[in-house]
Amino acid sequence: MNTEQITGVVINALEDVKGDNIVVINTGHISSMFNAIVVCSGTSSRQIAALAHNVIEDLKTNGINIIGTEGKRGGEWVLVDAGDVVVHIMLPKVREYYSIEALWNREDQG
Repeated sequence: MNTEQITGVVINALEDVKGDNIVVINTGHISSMFNAIVVCSGTSSRQIAALAHNVIEDLKTNGINIIGTEGKRGGEWVLVDAGDVVVHIMLPKVREYYSIEALWNREDQG
């Protein structure tokens, strides 16, 4: 699957569990490590865990390899690395504090 298709799987998985404020940032021109970042907010640690679980399951169902995950135990921020697409699922206060969109040049989001 290409980056757009993987991103589509991720967005659908996040929307299925009512992820909030989903943003896609194209990074292929900035980084050779991945082509896109998807950032999403969840309202609670429980919802963040559910969002991450749904993303992981949908990626696996579509034959997309998961490189790794981080933060599943903490509950405030989970990262899912699917190679070309990296997914950040965060509580709003954590998202605001780290401001990933600003770090990766928000005007380049897709």
